[in-house]
Amino acid sequence: MPETVIDRAGLDELFGALVRRGYTLVGPTVRDRAIVLEELDSTGELPAGWTDVQEGGTYRLARRDDDALFGHNAGPNSWKSFLFPSELRVWTARRAADGSLDVTEDATPPPRYAFIGVRSCDLHAIAVQDRVFMDGGYVDTDYQRRREGAFIVAVNCGQAAATCFCVSMETGPKATAGYDLALTEVLEDGGHGFVVEVGSERGAELLAELAHREARTAELEAAERAVANAAAGQTRSIDTDGIKELLYRNREHPRWDDVADRCLTCGNCTMVCPTCFCHTVEDVTDLAGEEAERTRLWDSCFTLDHSYIHGGSVHASTKARYRQWMTHKLATWIDQFGTSGCVGCGRCIAWCPVAIDITEEAAEIRRTDAHDR
Repeated sequence: MPETVIDRAGLDELFGALVRRGYTLVGPTVRDRAIVLEELDSTGELPAGWTDVQEGGTYRLARRDDDALFGHNAGPNSWKSFLFPSELRVWTARRAADGSLDVTEDATPPPRYAFIGVRSCDLHAIAVQDRVFMDGGYVDTDYQRRREGAFIVAVNCGQAAATCFCVSMETGPKATAGYDLALTEVLEDGGHGFVVEVGSERGAELLAELAHREARTAELEAAERAVANAAAGQTRSIDTDGIKELLYRNREHPRWDDVADRCLTCGNCTMVCPTCFCHTVEDVTDLAGEEAERTRLWDSCFTLDHSYIHGGSVHASTKARYRQWMTHKLATWIDQFGTSGCVGCGRCIAWCPVAIDITEEAAEIRRTDAHDR
């Protein structure tokens, strides 16, 4: 299908068409001095004219010189928050009159989400979590319901944050799969429109309801320039050539001690990461023993309890916990799921309080590889 264009008003029509289909809209908006993902009622809540400036350990909002709606990069939360919520009731148990327990699994149907503004790195992150929760021997039914019901409107990046490194991870900045519709925002010559690519049948059906026209050559070229600008603007990268073997043979590299001296084991990197899936379960009961409830909660490999077994924690030191996180992300994840667990979004760099940089750590280990010492 040839690429088409919708104008600014067409985006309002897109929102309306999704609402009529029963979707709950989720997209970027400004809150608490950050651009975050939240439920939206209209395009008026999008961060028009705002961008974010990111570096290691820093994030701030800044005004743009135009009214771009998607002129920003990855914020502190990701779509994981809606597909794999941080808190989920699993079941409730109540004691019946005869003394038996009546256990009821939580069957509340999740919302049907329409995700607006999904970046290519996050599309790859969703695909990674699909492998974890749906493609193995055990299927997470809550994730499956949320995922299969989601309508995805991707947005190609037109700029790169200083923390982005998706090019080196081959995950962006242009969306290539995993979406229903993909938009590239074009603001040139006083116009404000979106070049639209269709990625599914239901995407094509929805586009047919919107006022649109075939994209002009100049608009297609402008869209290509925007994506090229985002790729060219990236200053960070990870050399992924043989990285799994590199980390495996450097388990005792002195760099782990160096990073342990800086790491606070706060878990921020795992909370903002769009692919991390560590979780725990918490059981609570009332004092009378008549009711009990099990809840699934996000957890982190940076907590002592996460690796606790009889006798203590497997990863008792800061060094062990950071090494576990980075080695899992870039190496053992490949053995488990056939793909890297890192998509180059840069969130872990921006939201680390002490600015630990996964690209810097990987580069230093490669520079002083045990194989070469």
